[in-house]
Amino acid sequence: MTELLPGAHMREELTSQPEMWARAAELRDAQAQLPAHGLRIAVVGCGTSWFIAQSYAALRETAGLGETDAFAASEAFVDRGYDAIVALTRSGTTTEVLELVESVKGRIPTVGVIGDPTSPLVSLADDAVLLPFADEKSVVQTRFATTALALFRASLGEDLTGAIEDAAAVLAGTDDDALRDADQYSFLGRGWTIGLAHEAALKMRESSQSWTESYPSMDYRHGPIAIAAPGRVTWQFGEAPEGLAAQVEATGARFVQHPIDPMADLVRLHRVALERAVARGLDPDQPRNLTRSVILEA
Repeated sequence: MTELLPGAHMREELTSQPEMWARAAELRDAQAQLPAHGLRIAVVGCGTSWFIAQSYAALRETAGLGETDAFAASEAFVDRGYDAIVALTRSGTTTEVLELVESVKGRIPTVGVIGDPTSPLVSLADDAVLLPFADEKSVVQTRFATTALALFRASLGEDLTGAIEDAAAVLAGTDDDALRDADQYSFLGRGWTIGLAHEAALKMRESSQSWTESYPSMDYRHGPIAIAAPGRVTWQFGEAPEGLAAQVEATGARFVQHPIDPMADLVRLHRVALERAVARGLDPDQPRNLTRSVILEA
């Protein structure tokens, strides 16, 4: 049996993202299973899924398609008259998500967005949107999370052609070693890209055990910019507030912003995280202290 190189699963999965997004954009029946426009909904998840929930919530509400709140499943206040709950989970086995869906069964309609079609959430939720083609072997999530977000964006009426082309261009290019080898990373976003910033920070922590932070872009100047310094990176997803780039560069830190779809820029971060992990002798397919799904004992 051939021994896989460190991060082999993550590499294959992150490079498949443009194809996965295109497939999700065509899933009209699956998109129709999501709560209808105008309904008041909550979106819940854990870890990566919570951050993707934040992006979906911001996009849906900003588009005027219904009040939408995002919660970590363990901290969700769902008894507030929501018309429906969307539960996002790759494995469909996450304890906090299952407990929440069980607690509202028969009272609030639930839609599970799930990678594993054999998971218990499939039968527990009122409706299940299945994305098995985007499921992953690596513990560190890449394509399932962004494919779910692609599905959400398409359901809101977005054309993902540009995002798919941007991601393909990212994957066809390379990044400089200095970006991979920075001492520290702060990730920033505005609106729907705040969730992407949080997810980028988590990916870098999980993959390479690196010091990362994440904030709303406008809040970064309210204290966190104090850690900006030479050898460190401040990475903006999407458009930056006026003057922020110059303020960061004045500290000696590197300000990173790419004029592409922010979801495609997250693909770039996935690759940087992978290469940083491998350069450090780590295997991001088997990250320290982590498992594919958090299943708590009763």
